Amino acid sequence: MYQIRTDLALETQEKMQEDHVRLKGVRFFEERVDQNLTISTVTIETENGAKIMGRPKGTYITIEASEMDEEDDGYHREISIELAKVIRKLLPVKKEELSVLIVGLGNREVTPDALGPRVVDNLLITRHIINEYGKYAFGKNEVNRISSIVPGVMAQTGMESVEILHGIIKETKPELVVAIDALAARSTKRLNRTIQVTDTGINPGSGVGNHRHGLNEKSLGVPVISIGVPTVVDAATIVNDMMYNLVDAMLKSGAFKELGDSLDKLNDGEKYELIQELLTPNLNTMFVTPKDIDESVKRLSFTVSEGLNIAFADMNCELS
Repeated sequence: MYQIRTDLALETQEKMQEDHVRLKGVRFFEERVDQNLTISTVTIETENGAKIMGRPKGTYITIEASEMDEEDDGYHREISIELAKVIRKLLPVKKEELSVLIVGLGNREVTPDALGPRVVDNLLITRHIINEYGKYAFGKNEVNRISSIVPGVMAQTGMESVEILHGIIKETKPELVVAIDALAARSTKRLNRTIQVTDTGINPGSGVGNHRHGLNEKSLGVPVISIGVPTVVDAATIVNDMMYNLVDAMLKSGAFKELGDSLDKLNDGEKYELIQELLTPNLNTMFVTPKDIDESVKRLSFTVSEGLNIAFADMNCELS
């Protein structure tokens, strides 16, 4: 079995099912909110399950919206509300007031990687106002202290994100860190149409094979919720999908049936290795993003930031 390149636990779970792998210690639940909106939950409960899935124990909630990439303010508002519900569900600390540090990971200069910084641009930041004037400046008895940071990438700062955050956490003492980052997907249909929220933290750059130190409770000393949207897909994965379609077409065509039979005898891993050999060295490290990624990231950043604003605006407010 080959390792598919994806940051989405849902896609890993789907691949395991396709390969008929027994997922002991892993639970899956799917809820259809409406015709265009589905929420899936993958819960990894054991170390064995974590080993099979290739990711830490915890809860991975995926919001799939087939029209998330469309320009519809009302629909995006609906997604934001569902995102707020998911965030509140994963809160490790149940309090009327929380001190939250929101981290926008990624490179603002690279559009597919700019989601985190752009989400931070649209947040309602309250910590400085509360420190200066008190929470009653908002006309409420309870107000969450929200602060944010865009740590940039190592090429810009010369520092790991975890190093920067250590200093900030030491000084500001948040009770929760929320990290936002762009992800890589296995399926092109999930690009810019999926939001993954997890309580396990995140590894910046892992989606494109650029592994950095993880941001999680163990490394930062406080609980971490991560939110990600897949904006890129591995080029080898796209070619792999095309090969499946090609083999299927060949098997159905009498003229190419013999060639189709020979390709069909290769297992998934052998097909993927063949594709990587064919792509190397020109395309093997290439990641693909949609042509309208500029507008997509702009819309998605508002959707995610609104979800965060709703989630932390008033902890006593019930979300309908």
